[in-house]
Amino acid sequence: MFKTLKNDLPASVVVFFVALPLCLGIALASGAPLFAGIISGIIGGVVVGALSGSKIGVSGPAAGLAAIVLTAIGTLGGYQNFLVAVVIGGVIQIIFGILKAGVIGYYFPSSVIKGMLTGIGIIIILKQIPHFFGYDPDPEGDFSFFQVDGENTFSEIFKTINNISPGATLIAIIGLAILLLWDKVFSKMGKFFQIIQGPLVAVVLGILYFSLTKDHETLAISAKHLVSVPIPEDAASFLAQFKFPNFSAITNPEVWITGFTIALVASLETLLCVEATDKLDPDKNVTPTNRELLAQGTGNVISGLIGGLPITQVIVRSSANIQSGGKSKVSAIIHGLLLLISVILIPTFLNMIPLSVLASILFIVGFKLAKPSLFLKMYQLGWKQSIPFFVTVLGIVFTDLLVGIGLGLAVGIVVILLKSYQNSHFLHIEDNSNGKHKIKMTLAEEVTFFNKGAILKELDSLPKDTYLELDLLNTRYLDNDIIEILEDFSIKAKERNIDIKLVSKRGTVENPTSYIEFFNERPKSDLSLS
Repeated sequence: MFKTLKNDLPASVVVFFVALPLCLGIALASGAPLFAGIISGIIGGVVVGALSGSKIGVSGPAAGLAAIVLTAIGTLGGYQNFLVAVVIGGVIQIIFGILKAGVIGYYFPSSVIKGMLTGIGIIIILKQIPHFFGYDPDPEGDFSFFQVDGENTFSEIFKTINNISPGATLIAIIGLAILLLWDKVFSKMGKFFQIIQGPLVAVVLGILYFSLTKDHETLAISAKHLVSVPIPEDAASFLAQFKFPNFSAITNPEVWITGFTIALVASLETLLCVEATDKLDPDKNVTPTNRELLAQGTGNVISGLIGGLPITQVIVRSSANIQSGGKSKVSAIIHGLLLLISVILIPTFLNMIPLSVLASILFIVGFKLAKPSLFLKMYQLGWKQSIPFFVTVLGIVFTDLLVGIGLGLAVGIVVILLKSYQNSHFLHIEDNSNGKHKIKMTLAEEVTFFNKGAILKELDSLPKDTYLELDLLNTRYLDNDIIEILEDFSIKAKERNIDIKLVSKRGTVENPTSYIEFFNERPKSDLSLS
């Protein structure tokens, strides 16, 4: 792993600057102690990063769970009762991993995964616009359309127009210019500019700007526009920030329901992010999904035991890692260590970072996820790819991550059903002689209940006095539902003077007395026709 340290160390610094405000913002949006977000960021980096099989995935508190956490803290009677549910959720995730439930991650359509990445990119840009201009009532990490501050994504942007902070905006523009120049110009000028990342330079300049202008009447940046890390007075007050589960609440059924909900949602979000991260990875590494569930479960157990929020693999931090050149899990681990060291040693220094500068960093991350060229590419692939893609994007922007993905998956399944409906058989007229229609219907290699509608429609449309040849020579699997359709149709066929010639590897027969008997002359456990 350490062979790529020259790549991983600079990338870890960028991920640290992306993760810091998100950890704090998600904790705030979840109604949890701010330090809980930092704990889960540290555990996600160090523990999950070490145990995970993902080389470039980064874990931490997830925006998708914020609403669940906020509700659960209230219904379960306090944060320490909620921590029991986090521990239970982690144990259930470990069980998921042992049962090899990670295979689910391989069944998400590519169009939905691309839509997820693009939708997240767009939502990052939209959500960072207010922070860029120094308007910060909605916490970082609130990615839902309907925000915790009572506004929605677009109304917040409109309110920003009347609440622009000149100082925060100026340093954000300077920071964005540095990031663009570093990416397009300086990074090609030598190794120094590749080791020292643009985001680090932008953040350092932001701190200097705050220090130099704090007494200026117009250009000063107020404390509400800065990072806000809890500052302990001494070691005892630092340790007091850790909360521990109240295990007496384990008999409460609501705690178990919340724990299972956390396990299910966190696992799904993790598997989606694993699939998306692997697609972004320039080295095309494949993450073992069952191992990922074991790692995430272990991380959630530890996070819950010491007062942290639920953890998942998260695409914002993972994509920032990839874009910054991260090559191995060392990057994720170091970013977690940086969170730990910084909140212990330099919390005052961290609280001098303008949120608007961090917004400029996230702008770049969002744009690289939602490149305009991808929209044209998906459109050119045809409706079967483009419709699930666009539905996923719009769903994420106008609802939240999981709902958007759910809508995309639903549309993707409908597309699969339509495709299956269309491809169940091939039908063509061979001959029209002797007063009878000669029609040949060739069934596909796999014919399931998805194909019932198409086959039934074609059989019912056959005219009277038809000679139908049903070719199953290439059919390896025929669902029992289709056999029952043929059995029922044989009665209609006699009434309409339709003769049926059945051609299969088992032989050729005309007007079989029973299709069920014909196809069941083999072991019941084997539905194949070969």
